[in-house]
Amino acid sequence: MKLKVCGMKYAENIMEVAALHPDFMGFIFYPHSKRYVGEHFDLKKIKAFPKEVKKVGVFVNAEEQFIRFMVKRNDLDYVQLHGMESPAYCERLSYEIKIIKAFGIHPHFDFHSLKKYKPHCSYFLFDTKISSFGGSGKQFDWNILNQYDLDIPYFLSGGVGMGSIADLKQQHPFAIDVNSKFETDPGLKDTDLLQEFLAIIHA
Repeated sequence: MKLKVCGMKYAENIMEVAALHPDFMGFIFYPHSKRYVGEHFDLKKIKAFPKEVKKVGVFVNAEEQFIRFMVKRNDLDYVQLHGMESPAYCERLSYEIKIIKAFGIHPHFDFHSLKKYKPHCSYFLFDTKISSFGGSGKQFDWNILNQYDLDIPYFLSGGVGMGSIADLKQQHPFAIDVNSKFETDPGLKDTDLLQEFLAIIHA
C-alpha cells in the first residue's frame, strides 16, 4: 500500500516528513481549513524536495483559474478535489493536471454515481461523510467498500491511525491517506509515529 500524508503546512516539518519518502504529500489550499497553507505558500521555495514524493494540492469548490495558478506555482503533481465538483469540472482540469476526486461515504452511498467521473480521474478518495467540507478524523464502515466495483484505484481516508492497520490489510486500497491521527498540532506531523507506520504498511 502507498501512503499519502495530508495537511502539511510548515516548511521544516514538510522537509522532515518528505525525508521519510511517503508516496504522496498533501497541501490544503482551502482557507476554512485549520491546515490551510496560506495564500503565499510556495513549495518551490522548499529546497531539495524529493522528486519521487508526489505533491497533491487539496481544493474545495475552487475557481479553476486559482487551481491552475497554484498547480504552476507549486509544481503540483495532482489536485485533490474535496468539494461538490462536477464531472465536467474534473474533465476541464484533467487536460492539465491529474485528478484525485474525493467522496464522502455513508451507508447509502451510490457507487454507480462515480461512473461519470471515471474518464477524468486518476484516483478516487473515500472519506467519511460529514456535513462540512474537509476531513473528518473519523472512520466510516469500510465494509461498504465491498460494493465498489470500478477499476479506478482509490485512497482510503478518514480517521486512519496506528489502530487501523489490521483492517487496512483486509481492504487493500491503492493508498492510505493519513492526517490528524499523526499530528501533535493541526498541520504539524509526528515524524516518529509516521516512520513507524510506514515500516509496518511496507513490511
